[in-house]
Amino acid sequence: MSEITDSNFEKASVRDTAFRVRMRRFFGVLQRLTSNPTTVVGLVLIALMLAMAIFAPWITEANTPDAYQMPRDWGAVRKPPGTPGHWLGTTNEGGDVFYGVIWGSRTSLQLSLYVVGSTMVIGTIIGSVAGLVGGWVDEVLMRIVDVFLSIPELIFALAIAAVLGPSFTNIIIALAMVIWVKYARIMRAQVIQIKQNDYVDAARVIGDSKLNIYLKDILPNAVTPVTVQATLDMGNVVLIGATLSFIGLSEAGIAEWGVLVSEGQAGIASGRWWASTFPGLMIFLWALAFNLVGDGLRDALDPRTEGR
Repeated sequence: MSEITDSNFEKASVRDTAFRVRMRRFFGVLQRLTSNPTTVVGLVLIALMLAMAIFAPWITEANTPDAYQMPRDWGAVRKPPGTPGHWLGTTNEGGDVFYGVIWGSRTSLQLSLYVVGSTMVIGTIIGSVAGLVGGWVDEVLMRIVDVFLSIPELIFALAIAAVLGPSFTNIIIALAMVIWVKYARIMRAQVIQIKQNDYVDAARVIGDSKLNIYLKDILPNAVTPVTVQATLDMGNVVLIGATLSFIGLSEAGIAEWGVLVSEGQAGIASGRWWASTFPGLMIFLWALAFNLVGDGLRDALDPRTEGR
């Protein structure tokens, strides 16, 4: 009875120690993140734009199924910023720029989450299989990845979206089909490197199953570069998505920054700069914020910075 009690105590002690180590690492990463001024700027920008996206229905007083369609006021066409009811002006078609900027943040958030979330899962699975199994399976999967990587992201996404037809959903599908390969390559390299470590060999010796070894020893140590890449792609995806929307591969009239820039470009030459400038500025700030945080996260998760 005492042996069982001692064994349970030892297991509990090991779990408690592992938990404290993880928490110490977490707070160490958090401290390194917040000590970087540019990363803090990125975090503040992301927090503001996420708040804008979450509270868009209340900010614009629109919470209907067609709220993603930008309202048109044909009696207030090409109005400048400061016009009552249209604080950021209107487009040539009477679209409210303020409405498009606010709801565009929600559209961009959905685009980023859908694309990055799906590509992380697909890429992690394929990269893990290639790295763990090896042999001809690894060879076939990596040759497929090489084919996808040989074509520039924007050109490939443009071709796929054009074939599928103008739709915001099709833009999500096109981007997901293009971006997953980066995660597959990163994950494969990490798995191959980590499975050669001594602690993985020790887990095999004591009889752990391959699934347990992967879930407990390989996957947690392989996700760091994947997390950094996902943070950077949260900004990159919106840039590419806005480009596709700008050239007409999204639904007309949708509250999306690329669509709004496209509608406003005709008025730039005649001095109506606002319809393109405000959504263009939001695209810039979104990409900048996630790139700043991604760079800071990469430095904070670098084991060489621990203890500094």
